[in-house]
Amino acid sequence: MTARPATLLSKLYDSPYVMLTLAPLFWAGNVITGRLAVGEVSPMALTTLRWAVVGVIIVALGRGPIRQDWHALKPRLGYLAVMGTLGFTAFNALYYIAAHFTTAVNIGILQGAIPILVFGLAFFLRGTPVGLFQIAGMTIGLVGVVVVATRGDLGALAALAFNFGDVLMMGACVVYAIFTALLPNRPATSGFSFFAMLALFALLTSFPPLVAEIAMGQFVWPSFNGWLAVIYTAIFPSVASQVFFIRGVELIGPGRAGIFVNLIPVFAAGLAVAILREPFHVYHAAALALVLGGIFLAERGRRPPLPGGAAE
Repeated sequence: MTARPATLLSKLYDSPYVMLTLAPLFWAGNVITGRLAVGEVSPMALTTLRWAVVGVIIVALGRGPIRQDWHALKPRLGYLAVMGTLGFTAFNALYYIAAHFTTAVNIGILQGAIPILVFGLAFFLRGTPVGLFQIAGMTIGLVGVVVVATRGDLGALAALAFNFGDVLMMGACVVYAIFTALLPNRPATSGFSFFAMLALFALLTSFPPLVAEIAMGQFVWPSFNGWLAVIYTAIFPSVASQVFFIRGVELIGPGRAGIFVNLIPVFAAGLAVAILREPFHVYHAAALALVLGGIFLAERGRRPPLPGGAAE
C-alpha cells in the first residue's frame, strides 16, 4: 500500500507532459499572486522575501551540488551576478510593480511575447539566423502585444495612451528576453547549481531597491495574505517550476520542451478570469490568438533538433 504513492509520483516525474504542464501553470500562478499581493506586501518586499525563502531552501538542499561545481562557478561570478540581477531581480520587480497598474490578463498575455523577443535578440546579440517564418511570427506576436497595450484601440498609438502597468510589463519582458538570450553562455554546471547562484545574486541585488522603496515610504510589510504570496512565489514559480521544466527538458529535449512555455498566457488568462473575476474582452482573445500564433509560426521556422535531442 505504501509503495503506490511513491510509484505514482515516480510516474508523474517521468512524464514530460505532466512536468511541462505544471511548470507554466505555476508560472502563470505568479501572475495571479502578483495581483493578489497588491496592498498586502510591497513589490520589493515581495521580491526580496521571495528570494530569501528560496535561499533557505537552497541552503537546506543544495550545498553539496554547489561545492561540487564551485570550480566552474567561481570564474563566472560576474556573469552570474548580471544574470541573477536581470532574470530574477529586475524582471520580478517590474513584474510586481506592473501588477499595481494593470490586470493579470494583460500581464499574462504580454508575458507571451518573451519567446518572440528572444528570437530577435538572438539575432542581434548572437547572429542567430532568422527565417521568414520567424520574422512573420515575431511581427504577428508583437501586433498582439500592441493590441493588449492599446486595449484594442489602435488610435491610442497616436495619443501615446498606454497603460503604465503594460509599459512596465513590456520592460520586464525585454529584460527577461535579454536574460534568456544570454543563457547559452552559462557555465558548464548542473542546473541546480546554476539556479542556486542566480537566486543568491537575486537576493543580494534586491536589497538596494528595497532600501529605496523604504526611503520613499512605499514599503509594506507582508500581511497574512502577503506571506502566502511570498511562500507561493518562493516554492512554486521559483523552485518547483524550475525543477519540473529542467526535468521536462531532460525527457524530451529543449526544442520540444520550449513550446510548453507558450501555455503561460493561456493559463494566466484563464486563472485571472476564474480567480480574480477579471473581464475577458474580445481584444484579449484577439491578442492571445496573435501572440500564440506568432510563436507557432516562429517555432515552425526553426530547424529540427540535432541528433540526440541537442538544441540548435
